[in-house]
Amino acid sequence: MPKLKTHKGLTKRMKLTGTGKVKRNRSFGSHLMSTKNAKRRRRINASRIVTGPIAKKCKVLLGR
Repeated sequence: MPKLKTHKGLTKRMKLTGTGKVKRNRSFGSHLMSTKNAKRRRRINASRIVTGPIAKKCKVLLGR
């Protein structure tokens, strides 16, 4: 069976950490930030770890 190709759209949105976890960025942080309060802006700028069956699917699509 041939190797799976890396999903290029996913590689632009998610990265693998050194321990193999999938890291993603939050949405809604590109514009109109003045209407959002400081707590919301801090949370938007922080990255998150993907968990559960979605993380397994992402690892397959990332080629791991």
